[in-house]
Parts: sequence; C-alpha cells; structure tokens
Amino acid sequence: MAVPKKRTSKTKKNSRKSQWKKQAESKAIKAFSLAKSVLTGKSKSFIYSSQGDDD
Repeated sequence: MAVPKKRTSKTKKNSRKSQWKKQAESKAIKAFSLAKSVLTGKSKSFIYSSQGDDD
C-alpha cells in the first residue's frame, strides 16, 4: 500500500487549505450573484422556466 514518505509541512498544508477556501469563496460569491439576478429577473446568462409556465 502506498504511504507518504515524509510528513507535509505546516506551511504547505496551510497554503493548500487557504487556496481551497479562496476557490470556494469565489464560487459562493458567483452563485449568490446569479441567484440575486434570477430573483430580480435581470439574468441574461441563465435560462430557466418559472412555475407559472406550463407550455
């Protein structure tokens, strides 16, 4: 079974964790922005059908 030979340093671990959190934060901001634009009806890049449309 493959086992890492050496322990990962704190700086490397913290760097990877902060990068992961930064990416998650940017995705959350984009999703929130899209949700706000859909609710206000100003969305041009997201196509959806409202509940009233049964065509």
